[in-house]
Amino acid sequence: MAGDFHEVRFPLDVSLRGSGGPARLTEIVTLASGREHRNSRWADSRRRYDAGFGIRTLDALHAVIGFFEERRGRLYGFRYRDRVDFRSGAPSQAPAAGDQPLGIGDGATRVFPLAKTYGSGALPYRRTIAKPVAGSVRVAIAGIELEASAFSCDPATGLVALVEAPGPSQAVTAGFEFDVPVRFDTDEITVNLEAFSAGEIPKVPLVEIVP
Repeated sequence: MAGDFHEVRFPLDVSLRGSGGPARLTEIVTLASGREHRNSRWADSRRRYDAGFGIRTLDALHAVIGFFEERRGRLYGFRYRDRVDFRSGAPSQAPAAGDQPLGIGDGATRVFPLAKTYGSGALPYRRTIAKPVAGSVRVAIAGIELEASAFSCDPATGLVALVEAPGPSQAVTAGFEFDVPVRFDTDEITVNLEAFSAGEIPKVPLVEIVP
């Protein structure tokens, strides 16, 4: 992802008014008896957004077109703030070091990837977080929060590197804010200024780049 990804964020004022969310691909076969066989084609969900809903002024439209041109359409990925899901916990709560489990220490492993777990039932979904917000990551070992000097986190990969490996059976947890890696899902943005003045917005489709 590194060579074809720009570590810049889509205009925040536009993304906060966008629409979208996670999508999955499920294959369903209906048998002659009426029973179904269901199979998930994707191991991970993939988020889709329409940023056009956030474009309310000509200045915002101008900023989005400039951003689109610099990304060369679908060529380069970038960061996007999902207004519903951008923290390790609920959107209204500041990240806490115990929000999300990262792994269990074995006395040797020092690097743990950031992840967010959805659901608490029999089949929770664990999502890899590859684009944390720099400076937002907090880490704890066995429930004790670490000083900032005791770890580092690469904002381009989401990998947390501990200065000292946690001991066997010690839980590693983290709290953080994050962006979604996306790209434009079109190579063309069509703008009708007459319709725009009447309230019709252009479509600006975005699709998540799965790490």
